[in-house]
Amino acid sequence: MDVYLPIANLSVNALVIVALGGGVGLLSGMFGVGGGFLTTPLLIVYGIPPTVAAASAASQVTGASVSGVVTHWRRGGVDVKMGGVLVAGGVAGSLAGAWLFRLLQAQGQLDTTIAVIYVLLLGSIGGLMATEALGTILRDRRGAPPRARKRRHHPLVAALPFRTRFYTSGLYISPLAPLLLGFATGVLTVMLGIGGGFVLVPAMIYLLGMATAAVVGTSLFQILFVTAAATLIHATTTKAVDIVLAGLLLLGSVVGAQLGVRLAGRLRPEWLRLLLAAMVLVVGTRILLGLVWQPAELYSVELA
Repeated sequence: MDVYLPIANLSVNALVIVALGGGVGLLSGMFGVGGGFLTTPLLIVYGIPPTVAAASAASQVTGASVSGVVTHWRRGGVDVKMGGVLVAGGVAGSLAGAWLFRLLQAQGQLDTTIAVIYVLLLGSIGGLMATEALGTILRDRRGAPPRARKRRHHPLVAALPFRTRFYTSGLYISPLAPLLLGFATGVLTVMLGIGGGFVLVPAMIYLLGMATAAVVGTSLFQILFVTAAATLIHATTTKAVDIVLAGLLLLGSVVGAQLGVRLAGRLRPEWLRLLLAAMVLVVGTRILLGLVWQPAELYSVELA
């Protein structure tokens, strides 16, 4: 069943887009990531222009996050104080990201920049996740005891002033650390159409030293508000949000997020991380090939 996307200016199979949204929503509920880090590149691979893919994916991530946040909130897994600081930084980062987005768009370098950043991010994050997951699986097979990891924040975080307590997260740190972290994810949200969760979640664990029980819910809480702000910014400035595309993605992602939350507690986390890492690396490799392969047609003419 084909539908026409008015902003992207092409027809797509609606069932494929809904299924893509459902898969990304599944990841959102399972890992606490917005899923945009896979939505945007998969849309690009499918043939959606990168500018429209990035802008529309942000609105899809908002819908997927709503569903996940509600479930984690009921379980007491959301640190509202920490999330509020992350949101404040994220909104500021969204404004900065919108300025950078328009600058690159005016210079005609936006599509290439988005693709290059995705290759670097997906390659590095996917490689680290795969290495950690494989190490855990091999240690289990050898019968070796799991490595004990002390929960502590990074020394640079400890050096920041104005410490305060985040009770749900079990932290006594400066709010400047989550504020800067939120700012960085806000820039990524606008530029790439991602929720930033695949950067935010490991940063909350390894840099801030947050309690694992509060990481996923708090990450989705931040993603919810920042992606909503990013969608509003795109709709009013870049005009690149395709409401039909976003609606199809949302239809699948809301259902997928609920399933993901339920599956997260039933499957072994190391195998889930390995599967996610494999998907991330495959998508990153496909985008890299798109950058370096010589196209069949070296030139194209597009009528305005």
